[in-house]
Amino acid sequence: MSVATAPALTVRWHNKSALPGFGLTLGFTLFYLSAIVLVLLTALLIRPWSLGFQSFLAEIAAPRVVHALDLSFSASAIAAAINSVMGLLVAWVLVRYRFPLHRLVDAIIDLPFALPTAVAGIALSALYAQTGWIGAPLARAGLKVAYTPLGVVVALVFIGLPFVVRTIQPVLADAGREPEEAAATLGATRWQAFHRVVLPALAPALITGTGLAFARAVGEYGSVIFIAGNLPMRSEIAPLLIVIKLEEYDYAGAAAIGGVMLGLSFLMLFALNGVQAWMAARK
Repeated sequence: MSVATAPALTVRWHNKSALPGFGLTLGFTLFYLSAIVLVLLTALLIRPWSLGFQSFLAEIAAPRVVHALDLSFSASAIAAAINSVMGLLVAWVLVRYRFPLHRLVDAIIDLPFALPTAVAGIALSALYAQTGWIGAPLARAGLKVAYTPLGVVVALVFIGLPFVVRTIQPVLADAGREPEEAAATLGATRWQAFHRVVLPALAPALITGTGLAFARAVGEYGSVIFIAGNLPMRSEIAPLLIVIKLEEYDYAGAAAIGGVMLGLSFLMLFALNGVQAWMAARK
């Protein structure tokens, strides 16, 4: 090999990818994503147009459909907001404190992941019914939970809490106490240290966990139908309405509702990602 050819070989070597097999793995990833997700979403978006544009608008503008969509998204947003606060509090306690049965409490957080949703719905209905352990005292106080929109929110809070806790927990554990201690040495109070030091560091994880909880809640079916009561124009959720239309062999109508849910969910998640990117740009 001559000395003159050495630089050319060196250039070709540095142009090679540092990840061996990247082309093959990228192709497999795109193929798998297309086969499992993109084809499904494309079919969901194309199927409703068999109705025609006017019939599609009439389908999604029906009062029963509008109310079901409104209940699903509003209840999911409320549940996600509650979980963002309570999930942060639970993650803080689990990371910063050690107490008896700490490991048991930490394991219980994952219960909504492991518990079948139908079983969760039956348990929630039994607890929050007017004769249940929790529902009876609430009913005497004039608050009815089961078979109302409030019951939908309770079920969605139950299934969404682990997403927030498990997203925040590792970030909080990695952060440690050093930033707070440094803020304390500069004269900051505990609230100032939390508000100005800890919370900005946790904000991306908190937004991500809240978005995951919201996305899961919008499509939740099994744990909601038992406690909701499923009364049209009152406590009927959009996923249940989709199932009803499928049972009636109205596939185009079911796909129309699903397409609207997909679009609204995408806009909500896009907004959350935008907030997260804006907060990252401010740092």
